[in-house]
Amino acid sequence: MDRLKLSFPSKRSCVLRARCVAAALLLLFINANFAPAFNRAQIKSSGGGARLSASDAEFLEDLSSRSFQYFLEQTDPQTGLVLDRARTDGSVHDEDHRHTASIAATGFGLTALCVAAERNWMDRAAARRRVTTTLRFFAEKVPHVRGWFYHWMDWRTGERRWQSEVSSIDTALLLAGILTARSYFRDDREINRLATLIYNRVDFQWMLAGHGSTLSHGWKPETNFLKPRWDNYSEHMILYLLAVGSPTHSITTRSWLAWSRQRITYGGYTYITGGPLFIHQYAHAWVDFRDQRESWYPYTDYFANSVAATRAHKAFCLALAQEFPGYSENVWGITASDSPKGYVAWGGPPRDRAIDGTVVPAAAGGSLMFTPDITLPALRTMREQFGARVYGRYGFVDAFNPTTGWTGPDVIGISVGITLLSAENLRTGNVWRWFMRNHEIGRALQRVGLQRTNARRRTGSLQHSPRART
Repeated sequence: MDRLKLSFPSKRSCVLRARCVAAALLLLFINANFAPAFNRAQIKSSGGGARLSASDAEFLEDLSSRSFQYFLEQTDPQTGLVLDRARTDGSVHDEDHRHTASIAATGFGLTALCVAAERNWMDRAAARRRVTTTLRFFAEKVPHVRGWFYHWMDWRTGERRWQSEVSSIDTALLLAGILTARSYFRDDREINRLATLIYNRVDFQWMLAGHGSTLSHGWKPETNFLKPRWDNYSEHMILYLLAVGSPTHSITTRSWLAWSRQRITYGGYTYITGGPLFIHQYAHAWVDFRDQRESWYPYTDYFANSVAATRAHKAFCLALAQEFPGYSENVWGITASDSPKGYVAWGGPPRDRAIDGTVVPAAAGGSLMFTPDITLPALRTMREQFGARVYGRYGFVDAFNPTTGWTGPDVIGISVGITLLSAENLRTGNVWRWFMRNHEIGRALQRVGLQRTNARRRTGSLQHSPRART
């Protein structure tokens, strides 16, 4: 309870104490019937300068550089906005999509520019110019509502597309890329000024929508705030940390306590879940949760949680192999993706009725930083077994079905992005290192009670890469 007291204003009023106690009791009640925390003997983890064989390193270099090619080619050079999706060969998409950018993909793209500059895939000065162009556009020209941005935009103008919402989570993923770029180009005054302006302008308190604790999914001018709230475990952890750490419009740690943490057990793994596998990946692409555990019940280690979720997900896919023989030891993975029937937010466990044997490479790709012992062989097998059908200009297609022979014609920016960032964190930990240098994030982690469980990082030095900068 000391940690919770410190996170509130210093005035020791009875009202604040009562609220603090109530929040803690509420969380205890929510978790009262849940299974115990992870069986750590079942969990192996990696990330950050992992020792890779020469062939694994060669494969990841090829996959990562192809993934970066998407952000290089599918970004408008005048705005920095990244297309939501493109054809696997880079050709023009249908008219409805060909000019539609995703702000989440743009956040991944800003981070990709830092990776490319570090790995010499792109001249550092050129990467700096692209970052500056993007930040200036968001700071000065893109329409926003109290600092929040529309989910989809015209990549040439920044205007709202598809009557999309002002999105809280997609703005958060954009901010993650912006703050990563601010840290990586920390010697550049203009990048620092623009990035700080964009972040400080976001009114996180407003997105509480009068609720007082959990954030809304977004807002539309036609209907006001969306009814769904970020009140269950999801990829929203990065959103809440950005909100708690904001130097201008921060929310209290009561919001971190307010969302539920529902545990399930599958295949011998007990973990918190709430949807498709990507919810275990996106926040971790930037936030280094390794060896950090909440200082209050249920003392959750979110990195270990994602490790367990990935291993349970593989077991889940293998259990479906009798129904869908295309699933095998190294061909597996289901997360939100394209399908023959359109985009589906599927996953499991538990079983989603829509599952039809489709494999989504980003399921394994986004978990490279957690479980390379099972995800690397899966990705390599997919490339070796299916070749150019699933692996091309931008790496893997978004989805394919090894049982029926269907292959999706597109790649999706956020799926390409999570694969690239997860691979980089596995290889060097650089994205974690750059993002965690932002003092606002360290402050947020401290406020919500996430503490290092030991002084030494379990997974090795973050200076593994000879090009790593301190």
